[in-house]
Amino acid sequence: MDLDKSIIGLSGKSFIFEVEKRHVRQFVEAIGDSNPLYLDEEYAAKTTYGGLIAPPTFPIAVASEGGELPIDLDTRRMLHGEQEFIYYQSIRPGDRLHCQMKIADLYERVGKSGSMQFLVLDTEMRDGTGEMVAISQMTIVYRNLAN
Repeated sequence: MDLDKSIIGLSGKSFIFEVEKRHVRQFVEAIGDSNPLYLDEEYAAKTTYGGLIAPPTFPIAVASEGGELPIDLDTRRMLHGEQEFIYYQSIRPGDRLHCQMKIADLYERVGKSGSMQFLVLDTEMRDGTGEMVAISQMTIVYRNLAN
């Protein structure tokens, strides 16, 4: 395998993601979720959230916007293995998220087709005061290429 544990802790360039109503609307349309918490301001204002929020899977859209890692990964070897979202606060239209992708872990497992590596990438999203809003955690299966 090509990757070694020395990459754990490496970070990509930080970036800012401004959450706009249109981002949330487009995401909601793409996933087909008509929950009024995401689009109906009057309804959302009457809930415990007190206003519009983004859907729980919205951080995947944020994480894809920037912060490439300082390593060269062969995309032909990559499979999306798992996705997890860890929330500390709701994401809302108007939020200005300070984001950075980090390599959180690297481990190896043996499967039917041989050894595979699992690369865990965390995209941390913080508010303007530095408080954590959410973490989008993606696990990539980094497999051997067939000879």
